[in-house]
Amino acid sequence: MNRRDLANKIWHACDIMRRDDGTTGVLEYMEQLSWMIFLKVFEDLEKRFEDEAKFEGRDYEPIIDPKFRWSAWANKSDKELEEYFSEEELNELRASNEHILIAFINRKLFPYLRSLKGTPEKERIASIFQEINGNRMKSPYNLRDVISILDEIDFNKAEDSHVLSQVYEELLLRLGKEGGVAGEFYTPRPVVRLMVKIVDPAIGERVFDPFCGSGGFLVESYKRMLESKELTIEDYELLQYKTFYGQEKKPLPYLFGVMNCIVHGLLHPNIVRKNTLEENIRSVPEAERFEVILTNPPFGGKEGKHIKQNFPYPSSKTEILALQYVMRKLKKDGRCGIVVPEGILFNTSEKAFVNTKRDLLENYNVHTIISLPSGVFANVTASGQGPKTNLVFFTRDGPTKEIWYFDFAGYSEVVLKKKYTKANPVTDEDLAVVYEAWKKREIGEWSWVVPVEEIIENDYDMTARNPNRKEEISYPEPIEIVESITEKEREINALLEELRKALGG
Repeated sequence: MNRRDLANKIWHACDIMRRDDGTTGVLEYMEQLSWMIFLKVFEDLEKRFEDEAKFEGRDYEPIIDPKFRWSAWANKSDKELEEYFSEEELNELRASNEHILIAFINRKLFPYLRSLKGTPEKERIASIFQEINGNRMKSPYNLRDVISILDEIDFNKAEDSHVLSQVYEELLLRLGKEGGVAGEFYTPRPVVRLMVKIVDPAIGERVFDPFCGSGGFLVESYKRMLESKELTIEDYELLQYKTFYGQEKKPLPYLFGVMNCIVHGLLHPNIVRKNTLEENIRSVPEAERFEVILTNPPFGGKEGKHIKQNFPYPSSKTEILALQYVMRKLKKDGRCGIVVPEGILFNTSEKAFVNTKRDLLENYNVHTIISLPSGVFANVTASGQGPKTNLVFFTRDGPTKEIWYFDFAGYSEVVLKKKYTKANPVTDEDLAVVYEAWKKREIGEWSWVVPVEEIIENDYDMTARNPNRKEEISYPEPIEIVESITEKEREINALLEELRKALGG
């Protein structure tokens, strides 16, 4: 099967699921496709593990019992699947008209997978399947058609794996566009690749994304390390088991993040499901810090008192807590690249924002800030232009002496003459100029340097204001005005609620 045929088959499987009553939405069919691909991929991996054990003359203990592996049930007839059930259970199924394939998945396969324990691999599989409801497809005939398509993919073939990884990325992007999923779930890959190139993680360093969503930073870092040199067996083992770490709060992004790593060849990502901000970071042991952190944390969220107390500069706003978190989790001389909303840079009125930025400039070296236009996140949000963001890069070897800025927001508007939308997303080619200028720390029409003393004098306002551009009157789009008013109204209501509580109801 050639590349085009394979891609077409996977898209055809998605079309089948969209027609099914249980998986009409992108969230539903992405979940369904993900767990099915996982089991197909994992069987191919187990065969590889078995072959390696046989070659080395040692016994192999299966991670998934052979009778629950993909090939043991996926192509079995209804009659053959009856062997998994007692006669009493079969009578119950016949009475309820529940189809045997769907009953097998929900009553036998998922309970087994959710109960796995005893090794890290088994527990990771259990944690994945504990988050999934089970089979979502209503029609057993549609389900068998999808199984048949996936069964043709051979994940031991590099070509098949490559095509699947590309299609999966496209599906994740579609999830951002159609599923109403926030931008932090899926960071546009050209932005991710630019950040990875600037931070440049190397083999031997641990890479951490505490808000990992669909795993883009881990995947792109893995790909960069693979291409950095001819890997030894030791290098490969190090990358697979002890290099990539992530945390994700929500169940579906967690599933998609693990799956995205696996389809890209990163078979053992150390991704755990937890609310990162629940971790107390007032005192972090050095062993729990990382050489490289790359992340796009959630913006605009609110956290309660039990979360605030975990941070040196308490705030209810997730974006400033996330910045404090990555600062504390970075090793000495470690490197960080983070996506931040514009508000973090210009906010000089809230104590937590000012204190966090003072700490950042005094104890870390903030060497680069890249201003992005708001539309960069348009193609991964359900509506509107998406937030106005900046990319901030720093190392834990401060203090900061000066910051190099690049005004990509202005460059894209004036030079590229582009306004980014869902239909016109940012590309690697667009961002190439930023990386080339960054390598030389070029000073020009779109890039400049600000000494830290100037930022301190301005009450820690770190906003990227291009000194080479005249201030022009810019009128926002009507939808942007509406969204801004809605956001301000939400903030006012939140403040009123806090005031009401402070006054005793």
